[in-house]
Amino acid sequence: MSKIKLAVIFGGMSTEHDVSMVSATSVIENLNKERYEIFPIYINQQGNWYEYTKKIEEIKTIKVGETISEIQTIENPISYLKQMDCIFPVLHGLYGEDGTLQGLFELIKVPYVGCKVLASSISMDKAYTKIIFEKAGLKQAPYEYIREKNGTYRYIQKDFSEEMCSLEEISKKIEKKLKYPMFVKPSNSGSSVGINKVKTRTELEEAIKYASQYDHQILIEQGIEGKEVECAVLGNEEVITSCIGEVLSAEEFYSFDSKYNNQESKTAIPANLPKETVEEIQKQAKKAFKAVNASGLSRVDFFVEKNTNQIIINEINTMPGFTKISMYPKLLEASGISYSQLLDRLIALAME
Repeated sequence: MSKIKLAVIFGGMSTEHDVSMVSATSVIENLNKERYEIFPIYINQQGNWYEYTKKIEEIKTIKVGETISEIQTIENPISYLKQMDCIFPVLHGLYGEDGTLQGLFELIKVPYVGCKVLASSISMDKAYTKIIFEKAGLKQAPYEYIREKNGTYRYIQKDFSEEMCSLEEISKKIEKKLKYPMFVKPSNSGSSVGINKVKTRTELEEAIKYASQYDHQILIEQGIEGKEVECAVLGNEEVITSCIGEVLSAEEFYSFDSKYNNQESKTAIPANLPKETVEEIQKQAKKAFKAVNASGLSRVDFFVEKNTNQIIINEINTMPGFTKISMYPKLLEASGISYSQLLDRLIALAME
């Protein structure tokens, strides 16, 4: 039986370039070398495509911030990809997880792991994901949505009418609708890049300016006090959910630094939750997955509010972190699917 020609793409032009490299080298290290002929493809931060020429059996999981040197330019990426039986885009964030590459794969008619164009693009944009979740009847934290362009701000009403405002006017409007603490987020970003927790007007205004460095669309959410929990979803039409994991951040919130650099951050798998809460989170994770028309995989993140135990959906990630210690594979491993088995399942789902 001939091996499946599998391209593993990583790096990319997003703020999550380094995280993608860690995820992808972990994937390559754990793929079944007898089943797959692996073609590692590196995209640098300028968008140039390269073959990663290191011997496959020598590729090991790297650390955040490490670089690679064994690369050779791919002159025609489309012709190169067309030779593949399947593509595994281990890319996080813009230009990888947002539907852009997925559209390319659709055009060249090569199967690929993960969500299709619509689900990828909707799920990357936090503001538009919220609209879908509202329609699905999933409870969310109160939020406001603004746009920034060249220092000019627009306050976006729930009916999408816009009002030009100064930063001070925007802040006053937000304060009337939301309570501190709040979270200020770029709408299109991942790994908590560009996110700040704010407790005062001054912090709010500074956080809005900071978030606008990463995206012109900015989301401001009311903070939720409670447990931060996550659920893995796997499948196409028929989907399964994992057990629930809890994030135990070493910092005030689960920032990029606390995720990847602070050794004190931990996860609890399974989370210490009542059985009925676990079942409801799993039910809502499936609903969110279907609502955005996802396929293959996603990790759905929730809060379980302190005192009320209400379940509040936070977001859906269509290509979550993929190191062996990342929450998505760990959740499924705790549910009986090993890391290597998970990779096989995802590739099989792509090629259905």
